[in-house]
Amino acid sequence: MHAFIAELIKDGPVLTDGSWGTQIMKRGLKTGECPDSWNLTHPREVEEVAREYVEAGSRVILTNTFGANRYVLGKFGLADRVAEVNIAGVEISRRAAGGKACVFASMGPSGKLLATKEVNEDGLASAFEEQARAIAKAGADAIVVETMMELEEARIAAEAAKHTGLPVIACMVFAAGKMKDRTMMGNTPEQAVEVFSRIGVDGIGANCGQGIEGFIPICSRMRTATDLPLWMKANAGLPERVDGQVVYRTTAREFVRFIPDLVRSGATFVGGCCGTDRHFISEMDKTLKGL
Repeated sequence: MHAFIAELIKDGPVLTDGSWGTQIMKRGLKTGECPDSWNLTHPREVEEVAREYVEAGSRVILTNTFGANRYVLGKFGLADRVAEVNIAGVEISRRAAGGKACVFASMGPSGKLLATKEVNEDGLASAFEEQARAIAKAGADAIVVETMMELEEARIAAEAAKHTGLPVIACMVFAAGKMKDRTMMGNTPEQAVEVFSRIGVDGIGANCGQGIEGFIPICSRMRTATDLPLWMKANAGLPERVDGQVVYRTTAREFVRFIPDLVRSGATFVGGCCGTDRHFISEMDKTLKGL
């Protein structure tokens, strides 16, 4: 484990942040618009998202760089601005952190599948390395490979992130199968642990896909398989569409009822994903401090 991560977690579970995409939408991001481009066009609004989490108690915040790889940015004519978008994203979160929180840069999927040969391993490796280099150059404290559905893509992204020398945490989405404990491609938590451990990541986890109740058994299984730090960021339940708007029904107080069990199951980093906001983080902060 990287010394930076060991120092960060030495006093117990660490509170991370909440959703980014849904918060940027609330600030005016239009359907079909590139969220990552807001680092260049709406930096004040992006910084507001990050700052709210810091003020709510987050000790780790992410960056608005989830889709800032050449494949996703290419859909918006921004493939040649990968470095610019990522550097701006890290700098925005660093300003918002103000020395009160660490900045873990987000690296999400390419939007293309290896399984269907939409992309090959070399292409993915090159794209993720380009993104990771920009993130490192901008001064991020660590990298989180997140919301991955294809384990091979996640492995390639995590290896690219490792080449920077920064601490790396790798996360999958587990929301498929009868028990909602498999990735879209059928991989189990144990298989994810095996693959990520082999390449030397500094933390493993799960995010998105389902509500917090489903994360407890996944976390427990990961803890049985590894002693590495575990990163858990659940959704505020499953999304529903009401009057053309996406709604998450779980409230902050309902969400935090499961935090003690999640921590007992082995979670080291705790936060929220889609549908969560600063109110969730504030309630989680109170709950963690009371444990």
